[in-house]
Amino acid sequence: MNSRNNRLKMLRVNHVNLYYETVGQGRPAVFIHGNGEDHTIFDRTVQLLKKQFTCYLPDSRGHGMSRWAGEFHYRDMAEDLVQFLERLNLRDAAVVGFSDGGIIGLMAAARTDRISSLVACGANTRPEGLRSLYLAGIRIVHFFSRSRLMRLMLREPDISDAELARIHADTLIVAGEHDLIRKSETDHIAARIPGSEEVILPGESHGSYIVHSEKLAKIILQFLTGKKQDRKTR
Repeated sequence: MNSRNNRLKMLRVNHVNLYYETVGQGRPAVFIHGNGEDHTIFDRTVQLLKKQFTCYLPDSRGHGMSRWAGEFHYRDMAEDLVQFLERLNLRDAAVVGFSDGGIIGLMAAARTDRISSLVACGANTRPEGLRSLYLAGIRIVHFFSRSRLMRLMLREPDISDAELARIHADTLIVAGEHDLIRKSETDHIAARIPGSEEVILPGESHGSYIVHSEKLAKIILQFLTGKKQDRKTR
C-alpha cells in the first residue's frame, strides 16, 4: 500500500483533491472505476495498454485516496472528470468508465470535446436501468447502512436522451451477458448516441471482464485502433 501511495499524484478539481496514477506513454486514456472501488481494478488492463497509451487512473471523490465528506452526485463527479482533463490539458482523450465510471463518462462526454473516444461499460441512465433484484438488494443495504454510495445508486443518474444525443465521441457501449444492467437499458444507450457501437459479452457478468482482468484491454485495443467490434446480442 505504501509503495502504491508513493506513486500517486494529487490534483485539485471542483473543490476536491483527486489522487491519480499515470502509467505508460502515448495518447491519453483516462480510466474511471465503479462504486466503492479504486483505480487499481484496472491494473491488468493498463499493463497491456501502457506501450500505446498514457493511462491516467484517478480515484473518484470519496474513493481510494480521494477523500470526500459530502453527498455524492454523478454530475459533480462528471465535472471532476471534465476539470481533470482541463487542468492536465488532455485532448483527444479516450475515457474508459466502468459502472459508475461509465455513467460519469457518458455525462462528461456530453459536455466536453476533449473526449474523442468513450468506452462505457455496465452503465445506466436511471436507477430503473438496473435489474430489479439487484435494485432491491441496494435498497436493503441502504436501509441498514445509510451508505451515501448506496443512496447515490437509488436516486441517480438522470441522463436524458437529449444528453446522450450530444455525445459526439466515438463510443463503444459494453455490457456482460449476465450484467446487472438490463439489456434493454444497454440497447437504449447505444441507440441514442450517434454512431455508437454496442457489444454484449457472452458469459460475462457486470465486472468479470474488467476487475483485475486482461479482457477489457483487448476490447479497448480493438476499438481504439479502428477495428469494428462484432455486435453480439443475447
